[in-house]
Amino acid sequence: MSDMSNWFNSLPIFTRHWLLGTAILTLLGRFGILSPHSLILYPERFLNNFEIWRAVTSVFYYPLSPGTGFHFLINCYFLYNYSLRLERGEYDKKPADYLFLLLFNWLCCVIIGLIGDFQLLMDPMVLSVLYVWCQLNKDAVVQFWFGTQFKAMYLPWVLFGFNLIISGGGMMELFGILVGHLYIFLKFKYPQELGGPELLNTPKILESYFPPERGNVSFGSAPTQRSVAGQTQAQGRNIFGGHNWGRGHVLGQ
Repeated sequence: MSDMSNWFNSLPIFTRHWLLGTAILTLLGRFGILSPHSLILYPERFLNNFEIWRAVTSVFYYPLSPGTGFHFLINCYFLYNYSLRLERGEYDKKPADYLFLLLFNWLCCVIIGLIGDFQLLMDPMVLSVLYVWCQLNKDAVVQFWFGTQFKAMYLPWVLFGFNLIISGGGMMELFGILVGHLYIFLKFKYPQELGGPELLNTPKILESYFPPERGNVSFGSAPTQRSVAGQTQAQGRNIFGGHNWGRGHVLGQ
């Protein structure tokens, strides 16, 4: 228990609270302490009854059953792995910027959920963070089953394609990809490659609560020009929903 507590406390703040909130709300709903129907996103109740908490709980809560428990664990693994990499990597010592990324992706997921009547938003939220990491480390090579290798930039699309083929799903992955791509475009490509204004500047109020730490290095160039040397390997799901990618290697090494 001491080792578990030390590991949990060592996680960066937003990854730690995101993972904790997901575990708590899911278990509370699973054991009936909270009604699952009060945690998911019903557009009519959110809009007409002003039950605004559903926009938050629908991102954290996931219904557990014999058929969904493994998928929930895989989602938690992706949440932990890629949120941790972003918060300790590209957004290291810039907590306000990472919080703004999460808030932007969350808001987009809520809008998509309201328009499309999607009640659970954990999948697209996690996939949006995974997509951002893959774009910022797009030239890292990941290994798939049977020795198949491809660049990390294709990982979200591989997950979407296999979920579409194997289980007939894929819509949640697709929405997550769209949300992540919107962030990448507005944050990096539009101002840096197309010469447009910076539309996703972190609000000063967030920086006042989570000021940047000293010694931080700015982002610099757009994702297409970022160096990937020293980045950790990408990991993902196998064709059955698992996460058996093996080790990633930078091209040329």
